[in-house]
Amino acid sequence: MEEESESSSGDISQITEHILFEKYEIGRLLGCGAFAKVYHARNIQTGESVAIKAISKQKIVKNGFMPNIKREISIMRQLHHPYIVKLLEVLATKTKIYFVMEFVKGGDLFSEISKCRFSEDLSRRYFQRLISAVGYCHSHGVFHRDLKPENLLVDEKGDLKVSDFGLSAVTSQVQKDGLLYTSCGTPAYVAPEILARKGYNGAKIDIWSCGVILFVLNSGYLPFNCRSFSGLYRKIYRGEFRVPKWTSPGLRQLISRLLDTNPITRITVDEIIQDPWFSKGYNKEIKFHEPENTFLAKGKGHYGNNDSSKFLNAFDIISFSRGIDLSGLFKDFDNLPAAECDRFITAETPVNIIKKVSEVAAKENLTMTRKDWNITLEGPNGKLLVGIEMHQLTESLAVVEIRSYEGVWKKRFQPHLSTLVYHPEAVETRPLSGILSEGLSVSG
Repeated sequence: MEEESESSSGDISQITEHILFEKYEIGRLLGCGAFAKVYHARNIQTGESVAIKAISKQKIVKNGFMPNIKREISIMRQLHHPYIVKLLEVLATKTKIYFVMEFVKGGDLFSEISKCRFSEDLSRRYFQRLISAVGYCHSHGVFHRDLKPENLLVDEKGDLKVSDFGLSAVTSQVQKDGLLYTSCGTPAYVAPEILARKGYNGAKIDIWSCGVILFVLNSGYLPFNCRSFSGLYRKIYRGEFRVPKWTSPGLRQLISRLLDTNPITRITVDEIIQDPWFSKGYNKEIKFHEPENTFLAKGKGHYGNNDSSKFLNAFDIISFSRGIDLSGLFKDFDNLPAAECDRFITAETPVNIIKKVSEVAAKENLTMTRKDWNITLEGPNGKLLVGIEMHQLTESLAVVEIRSYEGVWKKRFQPHLSTLVYHPEAVETRPLSGILSEGLSVSG
């Protein structure tokens, strides 16, 4: 596996040529992209096969994609469905971020369909699983935005698994008019409203892509195809396609509703499930497990005084730990002036934190300015000395990020606010960096 001699650079992880974090034996390369490579690997302890996506931090920071990585982690950790690839664990070094994922043995759907078109029954089987996964995502406020056969994997049982949420969006990104505006997707699968650049409904563009996929499964070729992008986009915008003559009337009608150029009248997931062609043999009551949040692989560390006390998720620890240096998943500090950066987890409410910071600021003769949960502290001459951001981690915990100039935070604030820091029992007994170096896993 390609690494930049990280084990010799003082990194907390221990990486050899074929062993990652003393836990995963790295195998063959499965695929690669502009910013990442995907490898087959084996869990040394359990013998389980996994897929590991190794992402170059330097490349994603340089190209401004760090927010996408943060979003992808956040999205995948909350999706638990039989037809969506599971994210098992996130690991990191100084130069790489590693997604440890469920290994899907059969490869991607593109490889299968490139051999020959599918029968109508097999097309329906795959499409039913795709819609089940997409409907689940939409119900959880997630829009994939890059659905295509290359991102649909097939396991040894013949079940479909949706993967690659790198371009996904969530409801918090939706503007006041209820639309998204970022242009993204793969040209042949992109919806006409994205081409119009007037805003789009995330669920409706996923449905369009599903329509293109169903067309490909049934025909073996794309509904919109042209040598030039301008010609391709013209056909998509106008909805110019021909359904193969072997297509049954029921499937023909469903495809026409999926590839409706008007997003308002385009079919919805609920309407697809009621469609006669689609519903044949469809199991509406798919059972899947929504796991409880887990804490570190070791220890209990629960908090809260009621019966529904929660646990700090391992992904939350890894995202907010300085020891593993994933600060880029929050914000790109590289573009800001040189300063000391610090962060801690607290059980105090943001209101109490602001109150305590305000008290110390008054004693130190500093001017405090607040915007939402962000605070800036300025000296008598108006010079910025401290910037503080608060992020709600769970109902009971928050993360406080500090950017301090001239050592102001450590010298003048830290002694007065040390009681704010949350110390879970499991972390107190062992250094957090030591636990992280072994890798943190979340039961899937």
